[in-house]
Amino acid sequence: MHSGQRAELDWRDGTTPVSRQFDDPYFSVHNGLAETRHVFLGGNDLPARFVPGFHIAELGFGTGLNMLAALIAWRDSGAAGKLRFTSFEAFPMAADDIARALEAFPEARAVADPFLDAWAQGRHRFEGPDLIADIIIGDARETLPDWAGQADAWFLDGFSPAKNPELWNDALLAQVAAHTAPGGSVATYSAAGHVRRALQAAGFDVERRAGFGTKRHMTTGKLNN
Repeated sequence: MHSGQRAELDWRDGTTPVSRQFDDPYFSVHNGLAETRHVFLGGNDLPARFVPGFHIAELGFGTGLNMLAALIAWRDSGAAGKLRFTSFEAFPMAADDIARALEAFPEARAVADPFLDAWAQGRHRFEGPDLIADIIIGDARETLPDWAGQADAWFLDGFSPAKNPELWNDALLAQVAAHTAPGGSVATYSAAGHVRRALQAAGFDVERRAGFGTKRHMTTGKLNN
């Protein structure tokens, strides 16, 4: 994979983008925004843990829905300063496709214009009054080890482990732990046993929680320090 690769899409019911590369939808066909809030915000005990400069990192940027949900939560919480958001994405979507996908979520779409404007200009780093975002394009197995940052919370949102095993292997999840701040956390929709075991081996105290919608379970973890 290299930075020039783009997401190739089909559209389910005209509204839900489905990756041709991985034959998997980008978000829940039921309510992707509610799933994001349950899995990634709730799974990382957010917004309760927000402090100025809080840093979220993510595997799998997709439509940017998780970033926008986090920004909405940040604003609603009244947190001071700027939220930091770093995401690793191998197959970036075109701005027009992201805008089309976000039409399904008016609340997220309403705060998306500054991001979409920057994205359409080819900018993968953008800064607003309360957000600093960096989208690192390329194979996370290559880009994450070179990242100098540390996240307070991780969103693991790659396509399903069965379809996209590269984003769930032991070595990459060990890199996630190595780039987690003391007291940091991780959350994912996946309850796959090998994902839980890899997170445990990387140093997280792993917990299985109730999943969203039809998914019985999800996985969260806190870094052992």
